[in-house]
Formats: sequence, C-alpha cells, structure tokens
Amino acid sequence: MGSVDRPKKRGRLLKKALLHFALCFVMGFFSGFAPRSTATLFSGRRAEHLVPAAPTKAVERLVVNSTVEIPGSSSGRGQGSPHDPPPPLQVAGAGEPQSPSQRLLIVVTTTRAGDRLQDALLRRLAHTLRLVPPPLLWIVVQDHADALATAAMLRTTGVMYRHLTFKENFTDPAVEADHQRNVALSHVEYHRLSGIVHFAGASNVYDLQFFDKIREIESFGTWPVAVVSTNKKRVVVDGPICHSSKVKGWILKDLSNDKSSLVTSTAMNPKPPKINISGFAFNSSILWDPERWGRPTSLPDTSQDSIKFVHEIILEDEAKLKGIPADCSKIMVWHMTRGIPLPIHH
Repeated sequence: MGSVDRPKKRGRLLKKALLHFALCFVMGFFSGFAPRSTATLFSGRRAEHLVPAAPTKAVERLVVNSTVEIPGSSSGRGQGSPHDPPPPLQVAGAGEPQSPSQRLLIVVTTTRAGDRLQDALLRRLAHTLRLVPPPLLWIVVQDHADALATAAMLRTTGVMYRHLTFKENFTDPAVEADHQRNVALSHVEYHRLSGIVHFAGASNVYDLQFFDKIREIESFGTWPVAVVSTNKKRVVVDGPICHSSKVKGWILKDLSNDKSSLVTSTAMNPKPPKINISGFAFNSSILWDPERWGRPTSLPDTSQDSIKFVHEIILEDEAKLKGIPADCSKIMVWHMTRGIPLPIHH
C-alpha cells in the first residue's frame, strides 16, 4: 500500500508546484504593466480632475456663480448708495483691455413667470453657452418667487453665471421684460463689467460662430434675426442690410409666402422704430463711461431707463453700427416664438 501511495503523493505535489509556478508567472507578467509607485498613479488623476488649469478662474467662478436679490426700485437700481464705489466683481476679462478673442461676453437672459417650458429652454441655452470659448458671463434675471428651482439648475450648467432676482409685480410682459433688462444693465454698470452685452432670449437658437463675431465689436453691432413663429408657421427676417459692415438700411421681410431672398430698395426702411432685442450688442462701457459716450453722469440714477437709453444711442447714428457678418447676408440668430405677434422689438 505504501508503495502505491507514494506516486499519488508525488503527483499531488507536482500539481501544486505547477499551480504555484503558473500563478507567480501570471502575477509577475501583469505587474510589469503597473506603475512603479502608487503615488504616480493617484497623483496624476488628482491633477487631472481636481486641480483647475487656471486657479484664478476657479476663484472667479466662486465669486460670480450666485443668486443676488436686487432691492426694489423702478429701474432695477438700489444696489448701493449713489456715492459708494462699486464693489469688485472678479470676472475674467472684466477689468482690463483684452484682444477681441479674449473679450468678455455678457449674455443677458430674461424670464417669464409661469412659462412651463422655461426650465427646458434655459437648459438648452446653457448647453449652447457651454460651447462658447471663455470668458463669458451669463446673467439670468427672474422674479424672486420663481428663482429657487432655477438657481438649483444654474449651479449644474458649468457656465459662469449671475442670477439676479426682483420682487416687483407686473401685468404687462413687455414692461416686465424691460425692467429685467434694466436690472441686468444696472448690475453691469454698478460693477463696471467691461465686455460686449447681448440680450439672448431663452428660446434663441445660435450659430456658434456668432459669438466669435460679436467679440469683434468695438462700440455697437447689429445683425439680421430670423423670428420664427412655430404656431403660425411664419418666418420673418428682421434686421439690417449691409455693405462691407456698414448699415445701409433695414428690412422686415416675411418669408412665409414670399420665398424670394432678394431685397429691393422699396423693401428697405431708412431707420427702424426699434432694433430687435436679439439683433444688437454693444460695448458695456456705454453704461459707465460718460466722457466717451457723452452721458451726463455714470452714477446710478433711479430715473434712468438703461434699455431705452441703449436703443436711443444706437439709433441716433448708424455710422456707429458694425454689421455682422460683414455683409449681413447670413442668419446666425433665430428667435423662436409660440404664437406671439411678430416681430418682437420690446
């Protein structure tokens, strides 16, 4: 019996030895692909995900991304005493001269109480703005009662923003929209945010090249807007006719029935009553540099209607306007409406 068991024991020992050899070989083979130290493995991941490329921009994001309640006033003012110096608001590109590609874009969006599509529209616009190269500041203005849910959403967009709220009540949507724009412009003026201001409706759709173009604006810029009514199936082109960036006239052309893209001299107006609110942008220094723009004072003034002032100073001299693109022949902004009368100028 002893002689029979010995070969069995030897066989079991040989199998164990071969198994151990195989395990050691496999472990040694794969360990050759591993980093030489755990510090290298984890330090690389930490640098990639937690350390920002520009530490100053991380600080700026913390300063700017917040909800601010604006005390009640007829024009959205009241952020401090008229004689108090404006507190610093750290935004990349807001305090020093920049090349056009580095110029701060200040995108202002107003909201409507009770709009069931508003959250979806703001999210869509946020996704668009995320694709725009920085620096960009998104100013969203909203009724205080509706601001909580929007504030939570804005924190998830990845866009540098400022959420301004107000408590005044309005019965006229156009008056409320102008009030919200004045709230935003008051904020820009008070903090001396230097950049290019554009009013972006939550329902707007953009060609991304548009944002590169408006960064080239020195004083004022304008462009044609396609106003699309989804309910009425209408498309109206509203904006300037240009030659080499010079504005030569204005059109309001309904393309619903007239498919021709030709514009005759009889179709042009020498000057519109107002420019489409999504059809212009301007250098924010118009709001706080009185010597440059001939404004009586740059101090906060509760009687000043900033959006009306902007409209007036743009329309008083078309030589100041830069057509975008160069010949204004390309639609880069679409304003979507839902049964609202066309065009939208308020």
